[in-house]
Amino acid sequence: MPAAESNYDVYVSGPTDSAQPRRVLDADGAVYPADFSADGRSLLLQRYVSIAESHLSIVDTNTNEVTRLTPDISVSYNGGEFTPDGRAIITLSDEGAQFHRLVRIDLATGARTVLTPNLSWGVESFDLSPDGRTIAYVVNEAGQSILHLMNVANQRALAAPQLPPGIVSGVTFDRESRRIGFTLNSSTAPGDVYSWDLRARRLTRWTQSETGGIPQSTFVNPELISWTSFDGREITGFLYRPRTPGPHPVIVSIHGGPESQFRPGFSSTIQYWVNELGVAVIAPNVRGSSGYGRDFLALDNADKREDSVRDIGALLDWLGAQNTLDKDRVVVYGGSYGGYMVLASMTHYNDRLAGAVDIVGISNFATFLENTSGYRRDLRRAEYGDERNAEMRAVFDRISPLNRINLVNKPIFVIHGYNDPRVPVSEAEQVYAAVRRNGGEAWLMIAMNEGHGFARRENQEAQREAETLFFRRVLGLE
Repeated sequence: MPAAESNYDVYVSGPTDSAQPRRVLDADGAVYPADFSADGRSLLLQRYVSIAESHLSIVDTNTNEVTRLTPDISVSYNGGEFTPDGRAIITLSDEGAQFHRLVRIDLATGARTVLTPNLSWGVESFDLSPDGRTIAYVVNEAGQSILHLMNVANQRALAAPQLPPGIVSGVTFDRESRRIGFTLNSSTAPGDVYSWDLRARRLTRWTQSETGGIPQSTFVNPELISWTSFDGREITGFLYRPRTPGPHPVIVSIHGGPESQFRPGFSSTIQYWVNELGVAVIAPNVRGSSGYGRDFLALDNADKREDSVRDIGALLDWLGAQNTLDKDRVVVYGGSYGGYMVLASMTHYNDRLAGAVDIVGISNFATFLENTSGYRRDLRRAEYGDERNAEMRAVFDRISPLNRINLVNKPIFVIHGYNDPRVPVSEAEQVYAAVRRNGGEAWLMIAMNEGHGFARRENQEAQREAETLFFRRVLGLE
């Protein structure tokens, strides 16, 4: 839990303990508990510095003594579990590699053993069986999840279920170490719960998710596309095509983060745009997205920020060569950091875009960092740069969409929650005011009872209705 805004404290308490929770660590920075040892005495902790750097340590819950497990270098660790005997932990690390790999750390010697040395993609999650003999792990291959099983003793692959394309999460062994349960989410079906029996090699589906009576066959699967950016680098994304004849207008939906990754899970919003509005949707994973390695992740850091915007420019080049897509009717759409990308794309490619929807977006990095909540400020400076540094401040002034908004003469729709602790509502208010001062067309929606995005159903429905009106206006939809 937070302490002094940017530092976290760690407490322990028994589930039936009537005593007050007991603090075992007055932490420095953002620290999260990952796992207890079998005897409950040792607690594994992860300190998050940035997506490219985190550290692991163990706190003795009896003495509060902390033991650092990982070196003070820029390496990313993701969670971890104690082995049943308490002598080691299994974790995910990209030390010496582009991607997260399964790693065993011996607690007595500190020796590290890579359990998945030959993977060309990253491991995103795992679970160690209670008997310590088997690991179930999920690999993110260009946005799709592949479930694997491994014999821990010899690191050989075990039989795993063949699943339809989708995103696997929540992989967990039962107490007997015989079955794993998990959730599978895909473009055409919301998340459903499955189990896999390791001995019988039997896959069982336990749920049928609700789709409001709409047949699953109605939904559209995306295709993986790629294009070459300004520096010769290949950028990828997912394209959802309507089943009607083209050329189709396009919504380019840009993810936030910036260290996120668009993955083709179920999205009622995208399916509505494609099936009801007849609009093609492209969801790019520009440089700086996670899932493609450490080097790719760092390609937009600090003064390289606008290189990711140039990836959108290259996408517009690619789009213009597709006879099934209408290059003259393209809208950019995104939230949070994706909102910055939307505004920046408008300032660079105004003549090639029909409009933009900016949701809880950043319009000026300097004012954003000055006004965001304290618990996030240092984390964001690690990614964007430090606005207190004069050279970095000059970069922010140069790339700020707010300072270039005079280049935009196409409609912009700005959406924000009044109580947003991450991106202050002032970011929305200042870009809306600047567009209006310049004589441009600007729409503004602020929900007084919302934060970083709309969570209340009535507000979500109002947002979708207003977005639809905006799309009909700027894309000329019937």
